[in-house]
Amino acid sequence: MKKTAIDKHFLFITGFWILLTFTLIAQISRDYPTAYVIFPCLLIIGCAMLISYVFSNKILPNAFTKGKTPLFAMQSFSAIVLLTFVIATVNYMTFLKYGANYTPSDLSLIKSQNSFWFLFFTSSPAALLILGSVCGFKFYQRHNQIELQHNLLKQAHAEAHVRILQDQINPHLMFNVLNHIHILMKKDVDLASVLLVRFSDILRYQIYECNMETVSLEKDVKYLKDLVSVEKIRWGEELEVKCDWNIANGKRDIVPLLLVPFVENAFKHVSRLPASKGYVHLQLNQDGEHLTLKIENSNSVQPSRKNSSNSGLGLENVRQRLKILYPDHHELDIQNTSTLFSVVLNINLEKKANYAGN
Repeated sequence: MKKTAIDKHFLFITGFWILLTFTLIAQISRDYPTAYVIFPCLLIIGCAMLISYVFSNKILPNAFTKGKTPLFAMQSFSAIVLLTFVIATVNYMTFLKYGANYTPSDLSLIKSQNSFWFLFFTSSPAALLILGSVCGFKFYQRHNQIELQHNLLKQAHAEAHVRILQDQINPHLMFNVLNHIHILMKKDVDLASVLLVRFSDILRYQIYECNMETVSLEKDVKYLKDLVSVEKIRWGEELEVKCDWNIANGKRDIVPLLLVPFVENAFKHVSRLPASKGYVHLQLNQDGEHLTLKIENSNSVQPSRKNSSNSGLGLENVRQRLKILYPDHHELDIQNTSTLFSVVLNINLEKKANYAGN
């Protein structure tokens, strides 16, 4: 990206000097033959390029870093006066050499219009325009550099933010799974052994896969299936768990652990009243680039549990991750009533955010 920005700036500056050269030749050629004005024009342009280079590459960057406004104003005024003097001197010398052969009948008028001081004062706007344009180009280049640095910092900040949010999810999930295994080891060692195998798969996924920016959809879905199977074993016949996995292209990329908080939340807050059997219904559909998660669990009016704030934190984290990773390309609808809690999430997998471009 830096190389492209420098090339564009170079081409822009080169085009500016070429255009200025032809404009100057055309203007002076109104009074003298073109063959006579080419060298003076090239001399003016060469001096202007030298003065502008020193001004834009030495004086201006120094002003950026040190911020000495009075000194910069004095240096700018000196550069304008110097360039004005060069333009006036070259024009005056051109008139002395060629003007006598191409003057109208009113010789006194043409001499007054080509006196050195008259040329000096009339050349000052041109000098100001040249240095102002070059200064503007430099400001534009500086602005692009600052914007690029800002985008890089923004990307680093967003990646760090996502990592923090993701790390807040993982420890809580690990605590739940370990707690399930601990309970089952007291009741059924064989079943606890099965859970340990599933737990190792979960750990392997989180340690080796989740450090990447994206993972394949099939890997993330397998992780969700392992998590659901752990919960099904834990709840046994107390819950009705139905899952429908419709994945057309498992190779499609997705941000890891993005759907986990919804699954965790469903099992954590499902109703388990003696009079009714709770349920968790989950459906994951992929249609091209569109992924839809629908998850619903039974709910009941009951006192808040001590860890309910952790659940709220998990859902808030996933909201923030969605805003960062899929801005304007996701829809999240959460409904919480006295009888059910439902989540419908739609994501366009193709529109994952590029931190540097957003």
